Amino acid sequence: MEDRSPADWNPRSQEILDDQIKAYDEMRKRCPVAYSDYLQWSLFRHEDVMQALMDHETFSNAASRHLSVPNAMDPPEHTPYRRIVEKYFTQEHIREFEPICRANTAALFDDLPRDGEVEVMDTFAQPFAVRNQCAFMGWPDSLREPLRQWIGKNQRATRAGDRQAMAEIALEFDGYIREQLTVRRDAGQAATADATTRLLQETVNGQPLSDEEIVSIIRNWTVGELGTIAASVGILTHYLAEHPELQDALRQGRENLSEAIDEILRIHAPLISNRRITTQAVTIGDREIPAGERLSLIWASANRDEAVFGDPDEFQPQRNRDNNLLYGAGVHVCPGEPLARLELEVFMETLLAKTRHIELTPDATPERAQYPASGFASLYVRMQRD
Repeated sequence: MEDRSPADWNPRSQEILDDQIKAYDEMRKRCPVAYSDYLQWSLFRHEDVMQALMDHETFSNAASRHLSVPNAMDPPEHTPYRRIVEKYFTQEHIREFEPICRANTAALFDDLPRDGEVEVMDTFAQPFAVRNQCAFMGWPDSLREPLRQWIGKNQRATRAGDRQAMAEIALEFDGYIREQLTVRRDAGQAATADATTRLLQETVNGQPLSDEEIVSIIRNWTVGELGTIAASVGILTHYLAEHPELQDALRQGRENLSEAIDEILRIHAPLISNRRITTQAVTIGDREIPAGERLSLIWASANRDEAVFGDPDEFQPQRNRDNNLLYGAGVHVCPGEPLARLELEVFMETLLAKTRHIELTPDATPERAQYPASGFASLYVRMQRD
């Protein structure tokens, strides 16, 4: 086994946390396959991340310490659960949800001041993500604030590596979901025909999903949806505020909106990393990694790899489209991509339609989010509205 001491880097050092994107750019050049006590192995290059994504037999997804359906499963176990999840993100379901998403988004904008300063994350990004997630799952409005608070607690416990706190927070979330399952069971045939109700009717290999499996599926949806969508809203708003020429081009239809969103989120990733575990010894770059080792695939670095994208900060959506790992790749590519695309396009369409100009507030420096979150913890902008 390779001598892994001392560690190559400290992902929880304040220097790293203060500007993750810059730090990962430096790691990609200095030590692209790096060991740390906190994350074990981290992969920073696009090529190495793709190796892990496409070889799911060597790089297993079964890296979670608790039941995680289907995220922490490998084929063939993964396959029937993945088929269930994909059914909830068909174009038919997305079309049905679109008017609800548009109404939610318009209502949030209506609550903003007509002109002046807006703090994006607390007043719009997080409410946007929570409101749409609750609507998509058929949950009551009363769950919005508990879920928003829960995401913050979960991120803080993860960053601290506090396993006891993480377990307690997971139980708190489970309680919210089990309550929704009970409501639907008690209602019987009168239960609302929503995504949560449909999950109670799903089967795998002829057997109904257990409550533990349903809760795990919903937990994975919710953590991924709330954290990354809220981060994406902040990142997109910040980028437009810093690039007024792109605002104008998008308003005038001179840039493709969907491609622009993907490219902005390639430049500044809303999701920092995912995990894998090695099933056998493997060589990545010039490092020998034993079996049973945990790896972090650093999306926020791989999607900025100069070897693939050239200048990582250059806005080139058509050039970079085919190599963009925003939604992953391989058998575990994000199943919720159609919903995420709808939400982000609706957000951008509404933002651009309801404003004439967006700019950063000069006397309020954006506060960057810290691992495992991405984007911004606070972001103040000025919006000029019609």
